[in-house]
Amino acid sequence: LHKWRLKRGDVIGMENYTNALGPVAYLLVFGLGIGLLVLAFVRLRHSYKESTGGALRFGLLNLAGILLAGVALAFIRWTVVLLPNILDIADKIRGVEKTRDLFMQLLNDAFTVDAVLAARATMFWLILGAGLLVVVTMFLWPSPKTLQQQLELAANWFLAGVGAILLAYVYGQMMAAYNTAVQTGEDPGFLPQFVSIATGLILLFIGWKLWQRSADQPSNLHFLLRLAAATVFIIGGWIMIGEIPVVVAAGDPDLWVGLRATLFYALGTIPFQLGISMFLAVLLFQNLRGSGLFRVMYFMPYVTPVVASAAVFRQLFSNRLQAPVNAGMRLLGLEPLQWLWEPKGIFELLALKLGLGSWPDWAAGPSLALVVIMTFSIWVFVGYDTVIYMAGLGNIPKELGEAAEVDGASRWQVFRHITFPLLSPTTYFLTLISVIGTFKAFNHIWVMRLDAALGTTDTFSVVIFTEFFEKLRYGYASAMAFILFAIILGLTFVNNKLQGSRVFYG
Repeated sequence: LHKWRLKRGDVIGMENYTNALGPVAYLLVFGLGIGLLVLAFVRLRHSYKESTGGALRFGLLNLAGILLAGVALAFIRWTVVLLPNILDIADKIRGVEKTRDLFMQLLNDAFTVDAVLAARATMFWLILGAGLLVVVTMFLWPSPKTLQQQLELAANWFLAGVGAILLAYVYGQMMAAYNTAVQTGEDPGFLPQFVSIATGLILLFIGWKLWQRSADQPSNLHFLLRLAAATVFIIGGWIMIGEIPVVVAAGDPDLWVGLRATLFYALGTIPFQLGISMFLAVLLFQNLRGSGLFRVMYFMPYVTPVVASAAVFRQLFSNRLQAPVNAGMRLLGLEPLQWLWEPKGIFELLALKLGLGSWPDWAAGPSLALVVIMTFSIWVFVGYDTVIYMAGLGNIPKELGEAAEVDGASRWQVFRHITFPLLSPTTYFLTLISVIGTFKAFNHIWVMRLDAALGTTDTFSVVIFTEFFEKLRYGYASAMAFILFAIILGLTFVNNKLQGSRVFYG
């Protein structure tokens, strides 16, 4: 390490995130902080209700949890204070002979900076206090459950601490950006927009809660008053979040175009991919003649090198008149298309073909070039999904279908009421990995994308790649990668909430 040449950049806070998302970044971090505080409150209340042994025991365990959470936060603070001093060693050894002794001396100096020593002292006293309190509680109530409860409470207080830190941090970042805008004469309109949207979301939440509880009112008058209040809150909240389109427009247009293409790509592949694979799995599970050969044929695209198969697809869907797909269309009397060279949306192309005139951009749909890439993705992954569905069909007892047929059920009724519900765990799994896979898909899209498509095929992962390797904006690309991770994490959470309770395991 004594030849270290790594030079750190300046700390720019949320600048990369605000450049990408606009003021939405402040709102998302603020919402994350509020969410962590609410989660911590709910978990702490649950721990209090489940506690046994009286108020003294819970109070001491809670105090130990607070100190343990403080230890974790103090360690993070010590690391944050120490790390810049270590990274600055590269600047300090510039222009001098790089020796091991010099590096070790500078490394020791980094650990003895006043701010680092102060952070370390805080961490030490918290560790000492937490350790003593844990020993006392374990002496008073010697049980493994005591330590487990302290760790659970520590995790809850850690969430609360992180939430409070995020709120304080985003407030400081907003005020700094606001003061900078005022000093430079720029429009600081994002602050009132943030307040308006945040207030609108709170009003919508209150209105939703009032609407939910309106049915529990003892009289018709209270019921109507609750409904009226809920309506007022919902309308007011909807009006106040009207600033969202303006706030979104302030972000990076490449990011939003990439996110739009990614959504089109996911919505255009997952339903067809799962539907076709389920149909093929049920068909091939019937032990028909030659079914083994067809299983191999359907699985071959998945094991074929993706770059090679994408290059072949690119030639098949070329814009040349002699290209295989265009040649086939000409034989059928249809006009050849531009395919991967076409930036117009498929609905816009259909409207032009039917003579419906101009078509609004928001309703144009995915570009024809992106549709070709969707077709390739479906062709590749249908075989894999079919194999997984066949494994799921193999876990369904045959006696259930046979008993239903004896009772007079048709094949469709057996599939609808027995096979399909028992395939829900398989469908849930495939939906989950498909959502994650479509949002991080890159290889075949990069091979098949063309400049003539005007960026309509550039999904989020492609935008990140171009920012990192072509524009050399490393920090900005890293921020976009974290945004993509947050989107995938959020979609996974939503998928668990929507489908998790509907999965039937028999």
